[in-house]
Amino acid sequence: MGSPNRLKILLVEDDELFRLGLQVRLQQETAIEVLIEAEDGETAIDLAKQQPFDLVLLDMGLPGLGGLETCRQLKQNHPKLPILVLTSRNDRSLIARLVAAGAQGYCLKGVAATTLILAMRSVIAGASWWDATATAEIQNLFQNHPTDNLPTLTLNPLTPREQEILNLIATSKTDREIAEILYITPGTVRVHVHTILHKLSATDRKQAVLLAVRGKE
Repeated sequence: MGSPNRLKILLVEDDELFRLGLQVRLQQETAIEVLIEAEDGETAIDLAKQQPFDLVLLDMGLPGLGGLETCRQLKQNHPKLPILVLTSRNDRSLIARLVAAGAQGYCLKGVAATTLILAMRSVIAGASWWDATATAEIQNLFQNHPTDNLPTLTLNPLTPREQEILNLIATSKTDREIAEILYITPGTVRVHVHTILHKLSATDRKQAVLLAVRGKE
């Protein structure tokens, strides 16, 4: 893994124009040290065996092996490797398969660059990134198939770490205090807070705490 401030990203995308546009945008991020590209899943799997990455940005519509099977094999070989899926379709039927394959979330192609960067930072920090449609589908999966071989899911859209941070926010802890308690950096705390606000559709920390409390009632 690279250092928290110098990231190595593997971009797996067969659309040359989209890949070029994304490459130009990502190279503006000073935190990204290395951006390696692959046009298909087979190449991506080989590259991941040769060197460590902090994140894989994975297109679903790949030729050959395909995005879903690429995701499954990458996670099988590297269980802790964060994978953020890029897709052009907001397809509810795809979400269950992504969860089962081990993806940490997805972004729709065409999403604002700032949102994509936030999603990347969130997933690298150990959080997940699912939009409202995906969160609703995951909740549905949990309710209807609680014993299926899916990763642990809860009705709460927050990950255990995000819930932990929200609980500390509720006790009026600052980012620095939370960082010291959890042995992470203040920057990582801020990424988690951004993700919490996004998932709960909250405008600030106070509203996030109130929404979480209401969700438990």
